[in-house]
Amino acid sequence: MNGMQCRMARAGLNWSGKDLSDRTGVRPATISAFEKGGAALTTTVEKLREAFLATGRVRFEGETGVFVTPA
Repeated sequence: MNGMQCRMARAGLNWSGKDLSDRTGVRPATISAFEKGGAALTTTVEKLREAFLATGRVRFEGETGVFVTPA
């Protein structure tokens, strides 16, 4: 998952940066920087990705694909 996919998944779930932060323990500033193209630790990216996958509504494909099923 890259920053663009993170931002798209978050938007698809209608989550704010704080919502994602609350679910992962990752600081909102770190999430924002990652979504803007900044680097992030592999463990941080995995936490974010796992939070999306845990919803059962998000699927990532390749370098750019993000699919969010309706609630």
